[in-house]
Formats: sequence, structure tokens, C-alpha cells
Amino acid sequence: MGLKRTKLLHVQSVTGIATVGILTVGVTETAGGVGIASTTYLRGVVMHNTGLGTATSSLYIYPSSESTPVTGVGVTAYRLSRVDLRSNETFFFECAYPIVLGDRDKVVVEITQPADSVGGNGISTVNYQLLGDTDI
Repeated sequence: MGLKRTKLLHVQSVTGIATVGILTVGVTETAGGVGIASTTYLRGVVMHNTGLGTATSSLYIYPSSESTPVTGVGVTAYRLSRVDLRSNETFFFECAYPIVLGDRDKVVVEITQPADSVGGNGISTVNYQLLGDTDI
């Protein structure tokens, strides 16, 4: 199999307060209809708050062995990043070396109320763009 340099996904908009799986390796079709992602190399994630208030955005990588459904609150043992995003603010999560995701591993995002709730209640729309490559 060859490495396919493609968008992993189109921009995913998530409205909080929510915990959502946006990519499951071996299940999710990549952007542009080039196929189902197998081994995926996640290099980064762009997060942008399009809402009017501050929200906390978290990024998780769930291993394939995790049988708990992706609902409610994210499992903190799998959290890679958590950041408060003000209105119209963008955050880049980048790795020096790609995170290798195998079959049924999941990329999960979460939007919650910020710890310091001044200026936001967490109910915002955050756009996510996954950056990386995949074997098709």
C-alpha cells in the first residue's frame, strides 16, 4: 500500500457542549472519496472557535481497545490537548513526529465550558481540521 497524501477529513464543525468521535481508522472515509483510511499518520490538528464566547476544546486519541462509546465526557487518560479558545481564536496542535493510528483507533474532540467561565459557557462551534497522511 502506498502513502496517500490527502486531506484526512473535510473541516469538521462541532457545536458544544459535546464529545464527538471525528475519525475512526478503518471506518471513516477520507476526504475526496479516495477510500477508507487504514494506518493513519496524524501530524496536527487545527482548532478554531467560530462562536461568540470562550470554550474549552480537548483532543483525544482513543485506542482500539477502548470499548466505551464516545459520549458524554472524554476519558482523560487519552487526552492529548486541552485549550481555552476565545471567540475567533485558532489553536494548532502539532507533533514533531506523526502519531501513528492503527485499525479502529479514534480521534475524539470535546467542547466544554472553560474552567474560568468568564466570557463563555462552552456553547460554541469549533472547527477542526486534521493534518496528516494515510495508507489507502
